[in-house]
Amino acid sequence: MSNRVCYKTCVSRLRVAAISYLNTAPLMWDFDWGELRKKYEVAYTLPSACAEMLRAGTADIGIIPAATYATIPDLTIVPDVAIATRGPVASIYLASKVPLDQIKTIAADTSSRSSVALLKVLMAKKWQHEPEFVPAEPKIDKMLKSADSALLIGDPALALGKKPPAGVQLYDLGEEWVNWIGKPFVFAFWAVRKAANPDAQVARDFQLSRDHGLESKSIAKIASEWRTRIGLSEDEIAQYFIRNIEYKLAPDCLDGLRLFYRYAEEIGALPTAPELDFLT
Repeated sequence: MSNRVCYKTCVSRLRVAAISYLNTAPLMWDFDWGELRKKYEVAYTLPSACAEMLRAGTADIGIIPAATYATIPDLTIVPDVAIATRGPVASIYLASKVPLDQIKTIAADTSSRSSVALLKVLMAKKWQHEPEFVPAEPKIDKMLKSADSALLIGDPALALGKKPPAGVQLYDLGEEWVNWIGKPFVFAFWAVRKAANPDAQVARDFQLSRDHGLESKSIAKIASEWRTRIGLSEDEIAQYFIRNIEYKLAPDCLDGLRLFYRYAEEIGALPTAPELDFLT
């Protein structure tokens, strides 16, 4: 009898696909350290893999690159939680050996489709330039040997921003978007498969986990744990959370998100995105 009860409890847990990057650590606080680790089944992977797990039905909830919302049907969005920026994001860079108008090839880390689509939008609409994008492993030296420039995201980009190679110009894509559009840019958010039959408590769980992860004591613990992983000091990590990342999906973030979808569709970088549908 007890085995049957345990089996029923285990299989009923919603499956969460999460990202193993520093910028998601505050979002995952209650899943890593609180009671939610018993309530949900969590797997850590890359942003693009989170999206594929939702598409395949091997995850019920995933933090997905915003771009993939346009490519996966029947998703609903956890309201008020995001990875966005209101200025320099410090973890998504175009690194170039040549001036922008001379770039012919971009070696692109494709682990986040949103960053690739954002750079295509910036290139086509802001800089009126359409270089070739070539998929590449996120190692800056190799990337810049095979191309004029490189798109690097996540923790490797944080390290790059601290010590860029000689003769390489860095362009922070968050800063470039905000200076151009005047709206925040949304890189990722939590999406839920409607077939998983989520309820309002799911949204509350993810919102509270974010709130707990952004408490000063939580940020201090995250910074202490991560400093040896990515080569940043505890203060640099704490300041990154405070200055560079917006964790709320505010109304102006939604305005920026809708503009991104429109521009990406216009240049053929993304298909038409569905209306934003929020979990209630």
